[in-house]
Amino acid sequence: MLTFDTPQGSLTLTPQRLAIAGWAGRDQAGVQHHIAELAELGVKPPSSVPLFYRASAQLLTQAEDVEMLGGDGSGEAEVCLVSDSDGRLWVTLASDHTDRKLEAVGVAESKQLCAKPVAATAWALDEVREHWDQLALSSEIEEGGQSVTYQQGTLAELLDVETLLAKLPAALKQGESLAPNTLLLCGTVPAIGGIRPSPRFSMSLVDPVSDRRLDHSYRIVELEVAQ
Repeated sequence: MLTFDTPQGSLTLTPQRLAIAGWAGRDQAGVQHHIAELAELGVKPPSSVPLFYRASAQLLTQAEDVEMLGGDGSGEAEVCLVSDSDGRLWVTLASDHTDRKLEAVGVAESKQLCAKPVAATAWALDEVREHWDQLALSSEIEEGGQSVTYQQGTLAELLDVETLLAKLPAALKQGESLAPNTLLLCGTVPAIGGIRPSPRFSMSLVDPVSDRRLDHSYRIVELEVAQ
């Protein structure tokens, strides 16, 4: 069960479906940049773009301490669409934390291995739809005891909501929208300085028009990999 604070009050739902939009950049040059980043880690390029990876809804967590197997994972800040039990769409923030070592074996498998941290606040999509491209997405990681900028961009770099919804596979749709009790991670912006792990990951979504922001951070509790 997930609970979000919204301007309209508390929103609680039990997620039934989770999907992650991969290769969802609006600018094809940016998509190829992200593909090249992952290729350096041995990840095969996608068969088509965008792709919608399915993962267990049980991976979703709002905890601040998150257990991960080994130290080869890293986060990715993503805007996340939430469809509540009535099918109303909300916007929040999530991290597509992924095991990069396993990603070289299989992208879908690597996504299923890691928890997906989600913020505890959300906005109604209708409140930001008209200025969607102006929303700013960023993240920071911890390196050498210091916080450094890891990602920074705007949603103008990613596919817009209407395009993503139109391309959704049937299993995730109800009518022309996201099925109720479904979360969709909508893509990410490139990492600055390359993809790399960190013991802490912080992310933000800033709405400059309404002068507000969503924030979430989590600490990695690394589990030993038995040999």
